[in-house]
Amino acid sequence: MTNNTFDQVHASHNWEEIRQSIYSKTESDVEQALNSHNATLEDFKALISPAAEPYLEQMAAKSRAITQQRFGKTIQMYIPLYLSNACANACVYCGFSHDNDIKRITLNKEQVLEEIKVIKDMGFEHLLLVTGEHPADCGFEYLKEIMEVIRPHFSLISIEVQPMLQEHYEQLIELGLHTVYVYQETYNREKYKSYHPKGKKSDFSYRLETSERLGKAGIHKIGIGCLLGLEDWRTDSFFTALHLDYLEKTYWRTKYSISFPRLRPHTGAFQPNHEVNDRQLAQLIMAYRIFNPDVDLSLSTRESKVFRDNMLQLGVTAMSAGSKTEPGGYAVYNKALEQFSVADDRSPDEISRMIQSKGYETVWKDWDSGMMG
Repeated sequence: MTNNTFDQVHASHNWEEIRQSIYSKTESDVEQALNSHNATLEDFKALISPAAEPYLEQMAAKSRAITQQRFGKTIQMYIPLYLSNACANACVYCGFSHDNDIKRITLNKEQVLEEIKVIKDMGFEHLLLVTGEHPADCGFEYLKEIMEVIRPHFSLISIEVQPMLQEHYEQLIELGLHTVYVYQETYNREKYKSYHPKGKKSDFSYRLETSERLGKAGIHKIGIGCLLGLEDWRTDSFFTALHLDYLEKTYWRTKYSISFPRLRPHTGAFQPNHEVNDRQLAQLIMAYRIFNPDVDLSLSTRESKVFRDNMLQLGVTAMSAGSKTEPGGYAVYNKALEQFSVADDRSPDEISRMIQSKGYETVWKDWDSGMMG
């Protein structure tokens, strides 16, 4: 391992010291962060701290202005296609966990074509492929075959699957892969193993270094984030911002995205250890926008209709719609098993009308795969 990996950067920061630093921020620190033209990581700490809670209106105004200046009044629409719930990991919070006694489904090519026909009829051009993490059932070779099937039908293809080798990413990029989302879940190295006791995902460093392999492979965009609810959200989010800062400086040709998954009910009924309420999540999203004007901020159907409607104008740049979180949920099967519960069940057309009613433009297609060459 070289000194340039994020694993080394991460190891040089003590979790408890970072937590104490965040919670010791004052209103003066928050005001300084809001007045800064180029927010630093210390400013980000202030903006996510309890001291910033009285400043949410000021944060909202600044976040809205920055977002409109950088992205205009647009929202990128995407939809997930769950290909498989097979998984070799035993994550204690996930409905797909290997330890859960559920029916395992991996879609074949014909079933995938049935799914994408329904998705295309909804108007989507951005497709996110999602699987559990099972090398044999839905690993690289499977994804390669599915990418070849899907490529002619969509302008932008993303994946949220198991971490892979650099050469695997390089081959998938040649097949049209645009974005890879890989979440560390929690950056608390000491607690990580308790949430991921078995499987490849239990290797904290290997997962953390996935973004390094992606950067070296030349991926167009990397999505990172933590699972809000496992550990203290403020501390985990600082480490996510630290990760983002490192990646932008190291792999500067790549674009980046942050997502905000909050734990929701699922099979197994794991309850969040550190609850994140709506005001806190809004604070976090706006803090990211002020910290980084260029990063894409994505909000999924995990969140409620009211919350998504409100955050549309306060920093978010991408939203999913019409999501089914079980394999074959659009056409092949009906409620096989959801990975998490969907809170916003409006149709893509309803979401699009809501976006337009607020004076924003719905973007179904903002990238042609042909341009990637």
